[in-house]
This record gives sequence, structure tokens and C-alpha cells, in this order.
Amino acid sequence: MSRVADSSAAPEVTVRPVDAFEFEYVTVDGTKVRRGLTEAWGTRLEEGRPVRRLRPYKGQRHLPGDWWSGTDGHLVGFESWLERDHLMLLDFEPSVTGIASQPFWLYWVAEEGVTRSHAPDYFARRRDGSGLVVDCRPVKRRKPRDLVAFEATRGAYEVLGWEYRLVGSLDEVLVRNLRWLSGYRHPRHHDAQVAWRLREVFAEGTPLLAGARAVGDPIAVLPRLFHLLWSHELTADLTAPLHMSTVVSQPELA
Repeated sequence: MSRVADSSAAPEVTVRPVDAFEFEYVTVDGTKVRRGLTEAWGTRLEEGRPVRRLRPYKGQRHLPGDWWSGTDGHLVGFESWLERDHLMLLDFEPSVTGIASQPFWLYWVAEEGVTRSHAPDYFARRRDGSGLVVDCRPVKRRKPRDLVAFEATRGAYEVLGWEYRLVGSLDEVLVRNLRWLSGYRHPRHHDAQVAWRLREVFAEGTPLLAGARAVGDPIAVLPRLFHLLWSHELTADLTAPLHMSTVVSQPELA
């Protein structure tokens, strides 16, 4: 599945050891804690508060807000529609168990001898305990100084065994499909009996509407079906526009 539609070349930077970095986070009770980055692995960053407050202001170009995460049932902040779309994608990833916005400050000494700091946009915890750090920045807004910071921090994260993503615009079709399915992410759209029948009907590839009608009144069944698609209990090709003839099936077991 193609997710990110753009990228930019990474600059060459000096790779620093992980112990050259410090991170600062805010606990759930509001306490600021600063430690060496080597201690980040055992820190529940996905449960902390944002280190930056996302406040709207007059004349701003972006629209900040909160996203209700179906992953862990919490509100997660975003500063732009680009961030919202990538937050939605994180919420859709089955390997993710927790998501935090503006999760920590990272500090290090740059080559010119000054201390630099950077707060990534998102931290996501995965089922295997590893982490995923995400920075959202359109290619046209990636300044050389920012790219140096992104690459400097990438190396530190990778030493910890975390994945790092510098992301831009998502595929528009994928975004539209996920926006639609996300409207049915809440557990209230789940019905165990209907879900069992849907999994049975879609055991093999079946057109979306035909399968829903086989279970009952589509008006009542379709929200349950969309919820199963969001939760990966059923699957479809989301790189093509989702419509009533889209083939839906059970996911293949790895």
C-alpha cells in the first residue's frame, strides 16, 4: 500500500552516539522529567502529556484539533490537516497500541557547539514494545536546518530500535477511504452477532453491498461492516476508491 506521496533527500550529518542525546517528557500528572535518551525505551511516553500546547491563534494557516483515538480511547492533538491524516493512519495501524502527540523534547549539541532541541509530532507504541516516531512536514517546507535535525535524531531513534518516519502528503484516495472508515471506528458500531455473519459472508471475496444485503438491511449492516474494515477484521483494497462494488474479504493470515 502506497502511503506517502512525497519525500526529500536526506543531508549528510555526523552520527552521534545515543548517549549524546537527552529527552524531556511530561508525565500524566504534569511532572517534567529529563533523562538520557537511553532510558527512553522503558518510559511510557504514549501515556504522558504533550510537551507543547497546541493552541489556536488568530490568522494561523492550519487548523489544530483533537482526534479521538480508537487505538486507546484518548484524544490526541494535531496542528494541521496533514498531521491529522497521519494521526488517522497511526490509529488505523493494527500494530499500534498507544499514540501521543508532541511526546517529548529531544536535546543534543550541534556541530557548531550550540544546544538544539526538537519535539517530534507523534510517538506510537507497538505491540512488540518498540516505538515509532513521526515528523510531519510537507516537502516544500523542509528547510535545510530542519532536515539536519531530522537526520540527527533519526540515528538516535534507530539505535533504540525505534522506527523513524519523516512524512509528507498521503495518497489522496487512501486518505478519503480512511476518513470514511474512521467515522465507524468507535466500538458502538460493533455488533458481535452481525460481525460473525459478516465474517462468514465475506470469507471469500464478495462485493461490499451484495455481502451486506446477504446479512440484512444494508442501512443497519453497513456501519458494522465499515467498523470491521477499520479494525482489520475484514479487508479491501484501500488504494482504490471505496464503493459498493469493492471486493471485501477476510484478511490472509500471516
